[in-house]
Amino acid sequence: MACSLKDELLCSICLSIYQDPVSFGCEHYFCRKCITEHWSRQEPHGTRDCPECRRTFADPLLSPSLKLSNIVERYSAFPLDAILNAQRSSYPCKDHEKVKLFCLTDKSLVCFFCDEPALHEQHQVTTIDEAYEEIQREMKEQLATLQDSERGHTEALQLLQRQLTETKSSAKSLRATIGDAFERLHRFLRERQKSMLEELEMDTARKLSDIEHKIQRYSQQLRDVKEGIQILQERLNETGRHDFLEGVAVTSERIKGKIHETNLTYEDFPTSKYMGPLQYTIWKSLFQDISPARCWLSGGRALSWPPLTACQMEQLVTIHHQQLPEMQQRHSSHHPLLSLMVPAALTLDPITAHQRLILSDDCTIVAYGNLHPQPLQDSPRRFDVEVSVLGAEGFSSGVHYWEVMVSEKTQWMIGVANETVSRKGSIQIQPSRGFYCIVMHDGNQYSACTEPWTRLNVKSKLEKVGVFLDYPKGLLIFYNADDMSWLYTYREKFPPKVFPYFSPGQSHANGKNVQPLRINTVRL
Repeated sequence: MACSLKDELLCSICLSIYQDPVSFGCEHYFCRKCITEHWSRQEPHGTRDCPECRRTFADPLLSPSLKLSNIVERYSAFPLDAILNAQRSSYPCKDHEKVKLFCLTDKSLVCFFCDEPALHEQHQVTTIDEAYEEIQREMKEQLATLQDSERGHTEALQLLQRQLTETKSSAKSLRATIGDAFERLHRFLRERQKSMLEELEMDTARKLSDIEHKIQRYSQQLRDVKEGIQILQERLNETGRHDFLEGVAVTSERIKGKIHETNLTYEDFPTSKYMGPLQYTIWKSLFQDISPARCWLSGGRALSWPPLTACQMEQLVTIHHQQLPEMQQRHSSHHPLLSLMVPAALTLDPITAHQRLILSDDCTIVAYGNLHPQPLQDSPRRFDVEVSVLGAEGFSSGVHYWEVMVSEKTQWMIGVANETVSRKGSIQIQPSRGFYCIVMHDGNQYSACTEPWTRLNVKSKLEKVGVFLDYPKGLLIFYNADDMSWLYTYREKFPPKVFPYFSPGQSHANGKNVQPLRINTVRL
């Protein structure tokens, strides 16, 4: 049936669907263009024939067939198989029986007779049943997607709610921690103020007592001196020489003890003890009062801690990385010390140093030497290609913090290394090889030595780098030690023992990168 219908809509000249169908006296139809071109090939003034029935016409008049044009247009707009299937549909158009269709493109019901065909030209039109199956399939897929999204949003909201609760709890804990820390500082300052004031009162009382005692003594001496002056003046007023000389012995006896030497000098009050850089003096006493800060961990080993308390450091790092679910686990750890800390003492191990590296006598400074390699004894512990050196002390537990001066350098590498890392030949500095470092390269670029490297967001050139190692929690955090702004965090299950790692980089003939790396120590 479909083929027969299509055959009826084909022009017998071009064998295609009618384009502007016309007739001219017989019952056959042709495309206007096709019949015009057919006649143009005949004699200029001869008769015109019908290519179908061969009937001739003297001067045929081409008449358009609007009904046939409408059928052709609708046939082109709506697939024939959909039209034929729609005749068996149980969803007829209210005006035209059994011709209800569905346009998948417009997602709307259409009728072969009612709707304008041009509105659905080149659209995907099908039957109600097929459209129902297709839309059902699409909606089920959308439903599954929405259900996945619902689960994801539900889990996200649960996570956010947990984060909200934990953030409030953490903020409350931090407020208490900060309040306790400042209360201890305030208490110390109040006690220091009271002590200084009491000391000032004691010094003042002693000084006043001494001055009053001297006033009394010098007042008495002054009276003696005046009395002696009067005695001598009376004797000098004697006119007779016999009388004058007769009383000399008595006069000498009377003026004994009346002559006193005046050797008093002005003694200033000890104001320098309470003036000058008073704030610095108090800060220094405060720093000395809490240093060295030590904490006894499991096994009785004393370890130094970083400038912040362990609890504060953990919470600040956790909040920074927005990994609040871990905070509750961190809060479960008990930290016996909640006080200010100072950086740990740290030195370099000469046995591990590359032959071109020069270490200071106290093993706190390392620089690259442009001289020939030093005649050092080879050792399995010594780096022979990478210009590197390890710290003298390794860490297998506890929390540690140290700082390294890197100012004016154009290349360096700092971090920690596994005790068993390869030290011979060319080495890849990356976590899978046992190295956890950050690097300064190309003069002003900073990266973490991950796989691949991770570029660090450093706003200004680093002068001093802080390294914080929390071995039990697998945290290695790098800071700009000048303002304690965060640089990068490694989260690893560290090997049994790690050592601080340093590489000053190679110096260049143009004088660049000749400055050393210096382990920073706190100086008052």
